[in-house]
Amino acid sequence: MNVQSPTPFPGQRANEQVAFQRPELSLILGLYGRFVAAGEWRDYGISCLRDVAVFSIFRRTAEHPIYRIEKRPRLRGRQGMYAVIGMDGQVLKRGHDLRTVLGVLERKLIRAVE
Repeated sequence: MNVQSPTPFPGQRANEQVAFQRPELSLILGLYGRFVAAGEWRDYGISCLRDVAVFSIFRRTAEHPIYRIEKRPRLRGRQGMYAVIGMDGQVLKRGHDLRTVLGVLERKLIRAVE
């Protein structure tokens, strides 16, 4: 017996979601763990939507996220598909390499520990 996923009707696209891959999540969760150990962050949320994957970081569970790490594959050829966005919606860093983009948060960890 063969099981196949349903094919979309002509003109429709399959339900696609953007998601973080394992190496990307490894980088993000490594940074997250260091901030949790420093007592700065307490909770996170992951959203996988049609056009964007978002890793939201919270200081407390009931608040708005203080940072969002976004992956937008459509921007791969332009500014870069990764971005770190602050609480007020300001883009803190955007680029093609996730490790470089997360560097803007690494600097905040150095200040928090001192």
